[in-house]
Amino acid sequence: MTAILSIQDLRKVYAGGFEALKGVSLDIEEGEILALLGPNGAGKTTLISTICGITTPSAGTVTVGGHDILTDFRAARSLIGLVPQEVALEPFEKVRNTVRFSRGLFGKPTDDALVENILRRLSLWDKKDSSIKELSGGMKRRVLIAKALAHEPRVLFLDEPTAGVDVELRKDMWDIVDELKKDGVTIILTTHYIEEAEAIADRVGVINNGELLLVEDKDALMGRMGQKQLEVHLSAALDAVPAALADYNLDLGKDGRSLIYTYDIRAERTGITRLLNDVAQSGLVLTDVNTQQSSLEDIFVGLVSEGKP
Repeated sequence: MTAILSIQDLRKVYAGGFEALKGVSLDIEEGEILALLGPNGAGKTTLISTICGITTPSAGTVTVGGHDILTDFRAARSLIGLVPQEVALEPFEKVRNTVRFSRGLFGKPTDDALVENILRRLSLWDKKDSSIKELSGGMKRRVLIAKALAHEPRVLFLDEPTAGVDVELRKDMWDIVDELKKDGVTIILTTHYIEEAEAIADRVGVINNGELLLVEDKDALMGRMGQKQLEVHLSAALDAVPAALADYNLDLGKDGRSLIYTYDIRAERTGITRLLNDVAQSGLVLTDVNTQQSSLEDIFVGLVSEGKP
């Protein structure tokens, strides 16, 4: 596929010397969903702000659809939609007029059919004549998305789009993102909800201290770095791991009634069969066995704490 967004050695240094972006390079393919994860102050919003022209880069290049964000700003920006973290809307304006106005800002001709379609897809049509101040927080976030889509962008940035909304509405947002992807819209999502990335992203990027630690296919990342745990439940509680099982580096469960074995899912031999045989040989009675794979959150926390892939 073709990269619709190309970032090469992007740097941002603020007055005073703080370096918010430290040579970020990234290609994002048309029609994909990239989840950008990182702690507060990692550089996520600075990266988005720079691409969208809100902040001027100190060095490096960014092209959107082949248009440079500095030398061909208008063409590049016309391809971008941005849903910011903060809800900044005119409280007394009606929903439909708010979306119409955003379309006009990009010099697009009036298209009430398009605006209606966007509002219907975002479950806002019945609120079209409501004032913004009458809407719930979740509905206001939907209006932000509608505004960002009004000029028909091909790249959509969602900066913490589900912050502060309830679980049900968050899942509705995921469905909206999935529909946009089907239309070929490229989506870059920043989020603190790691389950969000796990649920909808094609690739995951991890940024910390202004550096992009990695960008990788989500499933491949979990396969490459994920670990699985085998928990062996016992009929009687133990005070300690039996000496005969010391070679397995087992952890004792909180109640002493289980043994936890961590293994690499990429290994040719996991050692599970031998472990279970040795558990039986030790005279322990098994009552149940279950496995659990590391989540994306476990992997993310490990990457950020280490500062490298």
